[in-house]
Amino acid sequence: MKKDTHRPAGPSQRMLRVGELVRHALAGLFARGEIEDTELEGAVLTVPEVRMTSDLKLANAYVIPLGGERAEAIVAALNRHRRFIRGRIAPELDLKFAPEVRFFVDTTFDEFGRIDALLRSERVQRDIDKGDAGDD
Repeated sequence: MKKDTHRPAGPSQRMLRVGELVRHALAGLFARGEIEDTELEGAVLTVPEVRMTSDLKLANAYVIPLGGERAEAIVAALNRHRRFIRGRIAPELDLKFAPEVRFFVDTTFDEFGRIDALLRSERVQRDIDKGDAGDD
């Protein structure tokens, strides 16, 4: 029988490490307010995750503004300033090549809320109560 030697589908340690470096660099840049754009004025941004491609040339950054308001407009503004952002974070990364950064709205909080609402629904609670009754 042949041994399965393919690599796991998840990101490598290097991809995760570089993604975290990029995430920290972006968070610092946003905190310093270095990007001049009226759409970004007063916006407090969180960068929950940065996913790197396997060649480390592309960083997909997921961002969410505090309160989730104007998320699409803010992400569009960040994507307009991608070249500036890349130039500002490159020195902090200490990589041979600075990755191109693309911004996306992080929807994990919305997904969490949807799942939480489902778990609290009457139908699910009724099923849980039925399971508890059978444990006696």
